[in-house]
Amino acid sequence: MSQIAFIGLGHMGGPMAMNLVKAGYNLKVFDLVPEAVKKLTDAGAQASSSASEAVDNADVIISMLPASKHVEGLYLTDNLFDSIKEGSLVIECSTIAAESAIKVANAAKAKGIRIIDAPVSGGTGGAIAGTLTFIVGGSSDDLSTATPYLEHMGSNIFHAGDNGAGQVAKICNNMLLGILMAGTAEALALGVANGLDPHVLSDIISKSSGRNWATELYNPWPGVMQQAPASKNYEGGFGVDLMLKDLGLAADSALKSNSSTPLGELARNMYSIHSRNGHGLLDFSSILKMYRKLDS
Repeated sequence: MSQIAFIGLGHMGGPMAMNLVKAGYNLKVFDLVPEAVKKLTDAGAQASSSASEAVDNADVIISMLPASKHVEGLYLTDNLFDSIKEGSLVIECSTIAAESAIKVANAAKAKGIRIIDAPVSGGTGGAIAGTLTFIVGGSSDDLSTATPYLEHMGSNIFHAGDNGAGQVAKICNNMLLGILMAGTAEALALGVANGLDPHVLSDIISKSSGRNWATELYNPWPGVMQQAPASKNYEGGFGVDLMLKDLGLAADSALKSNSSTPLGELARNMYSIHSRNGHGLLDFSSILKMYRKLDS
Protein backbone atom coordinates (compact mmCIF):
# COMPACT_ATOMS: atom_id res chain seq x y z
CA MET A 1 0.00 0.00 0.00
CA SER A 2 1.16 3.54 -0.77
CA GLN A 3 2.94 5.55 1.89
CA ILE A 4 1.20 8.91 2.38
CA ALA A 5 2.59 12.07 3.95
CA PHE A 6 0.00 14.55 5.20
CA ILE A 7 1.12 18.08 6.12
CA GLY A 8 -1.32 20.50 7.76
CA LEU A 9 -3.81 19.05 10.25
CA GLY A 10 -6.11 21.98 10.99
CA HIS A 11 -9.91 22.13 10.89
CA MET A 12 -9.92 20.72 7.35
CA GLY A 13 -6.68 18.77 7.06
CA GLY A 14 -7.13 16.87 10.32
CA PRO A 15 -10.45 15.23 9.39
CA MET A 16 -9.23 14.58 5.84
CA ALA A 17 -6.16 12.76 7.15
CA MET A 18 -8.33 10.86 9.63
CA ASN A 19 -10.49 9.51 6.81
CA LEU A 20 -7.38 8.18 5.07
CA VAL A 21 -6.26 6.47 8.28
CA LYS A 22 -9.71 4.93 8.65
CA ALA A 23 -9.43 3.69 5.07
CA GLY A 24 -6.32 1.74 6.06
CA TYR A 25 -3.58 3.87 4.51
CA ASN A 26 -0.17 4.30 6.10
CA LEU A 27 0.16 7.98 7.03
CA LYS A 28 3.10 10.00 8.28
CA VAL A 29 1.76 13.33 9.51
CA PHE A 30 3.18 16.72 10.43
CA ASP A 31 1.73 19.90 11.89
CA LEU A 32 3.08 22.73 14.02
CA VAL A 33 0.36 22.04 16.63
CA PRO A 34 1.20 18.95 18.73
CA GLU A 35 -2.44 18.35 19.72
CA ALA A 36 -3.42 18.06 16.06
CA VAL A 37 -0.72 15.46 15.47
CA LYS A 38 -1.75 13.49 18.56
CA LYS A 39 -5.31 13.04 17.28
CA LEU A 40 -3.92 11.32 14.21
CA THR A 41 -1.31 9.23 16.01
CA ASP A 42 -3.97 8.03 18.46
CA ALA A 43 -5.86 6.77 15.39
CA GLY A 44 -2.83 4.97 13.98
CA ALA A 45 -0.83 7.52 11.99
CA GLN A 46 2.90 8.01 12.48
CA ALA A 47 4.11 11.38 13.78
CA SER A 48 6.95 13.23 12.05
CA SER A 49 9.16 15.88 13.60
CA SER A 50 9.35 17.88 10.37
CA ALA A 51 7.77 18.14 6.94
CA SER A 52 10.92 16.71 5.34
CA GLU A 53 10.76 13.69 7.63
CA ALA A 54 7.10 13.17 6.76
CA VAL A 55 7.73 13.11 3.01
CA ASP A 56 10.76 10.82 3.20
CA ASN A 57 10.04 7.84 0.91
CA ALA A 58 6.37 8.88 0.55
CA ASP A 59 4.51 7.96 -2.63
CA VAL A 60 1.82 10.58 -2.12
CA ILE A 61 2.15 13.93 -0.34
CA ILE A 62 -0.99 15.84 0.66
CA SER A 63 -0.82 19.36 2.05
CA MET A 64 -3.57 21.56 3.46
CA LEU A 65 -2.25 24.96 4.53
CA PRO A 66 -3.80 28.39 5.21
CA ALA A 67 -2.50 30.59 2.39
CA SER A 68 -0.18 31.08 -0.58
CA LYS A 69 2.73 32.24 1.58
CA HIS A 70 2.61 29.01 3.59
CA VAL A 71 2.51 26.80 0.50
CA GLU A 72 5.33 28.67 -1.21
CA GLY A 73 7.26 28.71 2.05
CA LEU A 74 6.95 24.95 2.46
CA TYR A 75 7.76 23.84 -1.07
CA LEU A 76 9.96 26.66 -2.37
CA THR A 77 11.60 28.55 0.50
CA ASP A 78 12.14 25.41 2.59
CA ASN A 79 12.91 23.38 -0.56
CA LEU A 80 10.67 20.47 0.41
CA PHE A 81 10.84 19.12 -3.15
CA ASP A 82 14.48 18.23 -2.42
CA SER A 83 13.20 15.70 0.13
CA ILE A 84 10.49 14.19 -2.11
CA LYS A 85 11.47 11.25 -4.27
CA GLU A 86 11.15 11.54 -8.03
CA GLY A 87 7.87 10.26 -9.42
CA SER A 88 5.88 10.92 -6.25
CA LEU A 89 2.53 12.71 -6.46
CA VAL A 90 1.81 15.92 -4.55
CA ILE A 91 -1.85 16.72 -3.91
CA GLU A 92 -1.94 20.36 -2.81
CA CYS A 93 -5.35 21.03 -1.25
CA SER A 94 -4.86 24.57 0.07
CA THR A 95 -6.83 27.47 -1.40
CA ILE A 96 -4.16 29.80 -2.80
CA ALA A 97 -3.56 32.17 -5.69
CA ALA A 98 -3.49 30.48 -9.08
CA GLU A 99 -0.10 32.09 -9.73
CA SER A 100 1.30 30.43 -6.60
CA ALA A 101 -0.14 27.06 -7.62
CA ILE A 102 1.51 27.33 -11.04
CA LYS A 103 4.83 28.46 -9.54
CA VAL A 104 4.87 25.51 -7.14
CA ALA A 105 3.79 23.10 -9.89
CA ASN A 106 6.61 24.24 -12.18
CA ALA A 107 9.14 23.74 -9.38
CA ALA A 108 7.78 20.24 -8.74
CA LYS A 109 7.94 19.23 -12.38
CA ALA A 110 11.53 20.46 -12.63
CA LYS A 111 12.36 17.84 -9.97
CA GLY A 112 10.43 15.06 -11.72
CA ILE A 113 7.59 15.23 -9.18
CA ARG A 114 3.94 15.00 -10.21
CA ILE A 115 1.52 17.57 -8.75
CA ILE A 116 -2.10 18.67 -8.83
CA ASP A 117 -3.82 21.57 -7.10
CA ALA A 118 -6.96 20.22 -5.47
CA PRO A 119 -8.67 22.84 -3.29
CA VAL A 120 -11.82 21.68 -1.55
CA SER A 121 -15.36 22.82 -0.90
CA GLY A 122 -17.72 21.50 1.73
CA GLY A 123 -16.51 22.92 5.03
CA THR A 124 -15.47 21.10 8.17
CA GLY A 125 -18.65 19.04 8.11
CA GLY A 126 -17.75 17.72 4.68
CA ALA A 127 -14.17 17.07 5.79
CA ILE A 128 -15.38 14.99 8.75
CA ALA A 129 -18.00 13.12 6.73
CA GLY A 130 -15.69 12.53 3.77
CA THR A 131 -18.07 14.30 1.39
CA LEU A 132 -15.85 17.15 0.20
CA THR A 133 -15.78 18.42 -3.36
CA PHE A 134 -12.31 18.49 -4.91
CA ILE A 135 -11.69 21.04 -7.65
CA VAL A 136 -8.60 19.87 -9.49
CA GLY A 137 -6.02 21.55 -11.68
CA GLY A 138 -3.39 19.36 -13.34
CA SER A 139 -3.00 16.58 -15.87
CA SER A 140 -5.61 13.89 -16.39
CA ASP A 141 -3.05 11.18 -15.66
CA ASP A 142 -2.07 12.73 -12.34
CA LEU A 143 -5.73 13.15 -11.41
CA SER A 144 -6.32 9.46 -12.18
CA THR A 145 -3.51 8.54 -9.81
CA ALA A 146 -4.90 10.83 -7.11
CA THR A 147 -8.53 9.74 -7.45
CA PRO A 148 -8.42 6.67 -5.14
CA TYR A 149 -7.14 8.89 -2.32
CA LEU A 150 -9.51 11.74 -3.04
CA GLU A 151 -12.47 9.37 -3.01
CA HIS A 152 -11.83 8.53 0.65
CA MET A 153 -12.02 12.24 1.53
CA GLY A 154 -14.72 13.49 -0.82
CA SER A 155 -17.74 12.53 -2.87
CA ASN A 156 -17.27 14.89 -5.84
CA ILE A 157 -14.19 15.37 -8.00
CA PHE A 158 -14.06 17.94 -10.80
CA HIS A 159 -11.23 18.45 -13.27
CA ALA A 160 -11.09 22.19 -13.94
CA GLY A 161 -8.08 22.19 -16.27
CA ASP A 162 -4.30 22.52 -16.04
CA ASN A 163 -2.33 23.43 -12.91
CA GLY A 164 -3.82 26.56 -11.37
CA ALA A 165 -7.29 26.02 -12.83
CA GLY A 166 -8.50 24.34 -9.65
CA GLN A 167 -7.61 27.47 -7.72
CA VAL A 168 -9.41 29.76 -10.16
CA ALA A 169 -12.59 27.69 -9.89
CA LYS A 170 -12.34 27.55 -6.09
CA ILE A 171 -11.87 31.31 -5.81
CA CYS A 172 -14.97 31.88 -7.97
CA ASN A 173 -16.95 29.46 -5.81
CA ASN A 174 -15.88 31.05 -2.52
CA MET A 175 -16.55 34.57 -3.77
CA LEU A 176 -20.11 33.48 -4.49
CA LEU A 177 -20.30 31.74 -1.10
CA GLY A 178 -19.31 34.92 0.71
CA ILE A 179 -21.91 36.90 -1.22
CA LEU A 180 -24.63 34.31 -0.54
CA MET A 181 -23.88 34.08 3.19
CA ALA A 182 -23.97 37.86 3.60
CA GLY A 183 -27.20 38.02 1.61
CA THR A 184 -28.78 35.19 3.60
CA ALA A 185 -27.86 36.88 6.89
CA GLU A 186 -29.32 40.17 5.63
CA ALA A 187 -32.61 38.55 4.58
CA LEU A 188 -33.01 36.66 7.86
CA ALA A 189 -32.24 39.77 9.92
CA LEU A 190 -34.80 41.77 7.93
CA GLY A 191 -37.49 39.16 8.49
CA VAL A 192 -36.80 38.80 12.22
CA ALA A 193 -36.78 42.60 12.65
CA ASN A 194 -40.27 42.57 11.18
CA GLY A 195 -41.58 39.88 13.51
CA LEU A 196 -40.87 36.61 11.66
CA ASP A 197 -39.55 33.50 13.34
CA PRO A 198 -36.07 32.72 11.91
CA HIS A 199 -36.90 29.00 11.76
CA VAL A 200 -40.06 29.63 9.76
CA LEU A 201 -38.42 32.15 7.45
CA SER A 202 -35.46 29.83 6.86
CA ASP A 203 -37.81 27.00 5.96
CA ILE A 204 -39.74 29.24 3.57
CA ILE A 205 -36.57 30.45 1.84
CA SER A 206 -35.12 26.94 1.58
CA LYS A 207 -38.23 25.84 -0.32
CA SER A 208 -38.47 28.99 -2.44
CA SER A 209 -36.47 30.85 -5.06
CA GLY A 210 -34.06 32.29 -2.49
CA ARG A 211 -32.79 28.85 -1.50
CA ASN A 212 -29.02 28.40 -1.33
CA TRP A 213 -26.34 26.37 0.45
CA ALA A 214 -26.55 28.54 3.58
CA THR A 215 -30.31 28.15 4.03
CA GLU A 216 -30.18 24.42 3.33
CA LEU A 217 -27.04 23.29 5.15
CA TYR A 218 -25.29 26.13 7.01
CA ASN A 219 -27.85 28.53 8.40
CA PRO A 220 -26.26 31.63 10.00
CA TRP A 221 -29.02 32.16 12.57
CA PRO A 222 -28.28 30.53 15.96
CA GLY A 223 -30.52 27.60 16.81
CA VAL A 224 -32.02 27.06 13.37
CA MET A 225 -29.63 24.22 12.52
CA GLN A 226 -28.11 22.51 15.54
CA GLN A 227 -25.13 21.16 13.58
CA ALA A 228 -24.21 24.52 12.08
CA PRO A 229 -21.47 26.69 13.67
CA ALA A 230 -24.08 29.40 14.29
CA SER A 231 -25.59 27.13 16.96
CA LYS A 232 -22.15 26.59 18.54
CA ASN A 233 -21.25 30.24 19.16
CA TYR A 234 -19.82 30.33 15.63
CA GLU A 235 -16.89 28.16 16.69
CA GLY A 236 -15.10 25.81 14.29
CA GLY A 237 -16.13 25.83 10.67
CA PHE A 238 -14.61 28.18 8.09
CA GLY A 239 -13.14 31.27 9.71
CA VAL A 240 -13.94 34.86 8.84
CA ASP A 241 -10.28 35.57 8.15
CA LEU A 242 -10.07 32.61 5.78
CA MET A 243 -13.13 33.85 3.89
CA LEU A 244 -11.55 37.31 3.81
CA LYS A 245 -8.38 35.77 2.36
CA ASP A 246 -10.36 34.02 -0.39
CA LEU A 247 -12.31 37.17 -1.22
CA GLY A 248 -8.97 38.95 -1.45
CA LEU A 249 -7.74 36.32 -3.90
CA ALA A 250 -10.88 36.90 -5.97
CA ALA A 251 -10.26 40.66 -5.92
CA ASP A 252 -6.64 40.16 -7.03
CA SER A 253 -7.75 37.84 -9.81
CA ALA A 254 -10.39 40.32 -10.96
CA LEU A 255 -7.81 43.10 -11.07
CA LYS A 256 -5.37 41.03 -13.13
CA SER A 257 -8.04 39.92 -15.61
CA ASN A 258 -9.80 43.31 -15.74
CA SER A 259 -13.01 41.68 -14.51
CA SER A 260 -15.83 43.47 -12.70
CA THR A 261 -16.81 41.95 -9.33
CA PRO A 262 -18.82 44.62 -7.46
CA LEU A 263 -20.69 42.15 -5.24
CA GLY A 264 -17.46 40.29 -4.45
CA GLU A 265 -15.84 43.57 -3.44
CA LEU A 266 -18.83 44.46 -1.26
CA ALA A 267 -18.62 41.10 0.48
CA ARG A 268 -14.86 41.54 0.96
CA ASN A 269 -15.36 44.94 2.56
CA MET A 270 -18.04 43.54 4.87
CA TYR A 271 -15.86 40.65 6.02
CA SER A 272 -12.94 43.03 6.48
CA ILE A 273 -15.02 45.22 8.81
CA HIS A 274 -16.30 42.12 10.61
CA SER A 275 -12.75 40.87 11.13
CA ARG A 276 -11.55 44.27 12.36
CA ASN A 277 -14.37 44.21 14.90
CA GLY A 278 -12.71 41.21 16.52
CA HIS A 279 -14.54 38.34 14.84
CA GLY A 280 -11.79 37.04 12.56
CA LEU A 281 -11.55 33.61 14.21
CA LEU A 282 -15.30 32.98 14.24
CA ASP A 283 -17.04 31.01 11.51
CA PHE A 284 -17.82 33.14 8.47
CA SER A 285 -21.57 32.75 9.03
CA SER A 286 -21.08 35.09 12.01
CA ILE A 287 -21.43 37.90 9.46
CA LEU A 288 -25.01 37.83 10.80
CA LYS A 289 -23.69 39.77 13.80
CA MET A 290 -23.37 42.84 11.59
CA TYR A 291 -27.16 42.85 11.20
CA ARG A 292 -28.32 42.02 14.73
CA LYS A 293 -28.83 45.14 16.82
CA LEU A 294 -28.18 43.57 20.21
CA ASP A 295 -25.10 41.51 19.27
CA SER A 296 -21.59 42.68 19.98
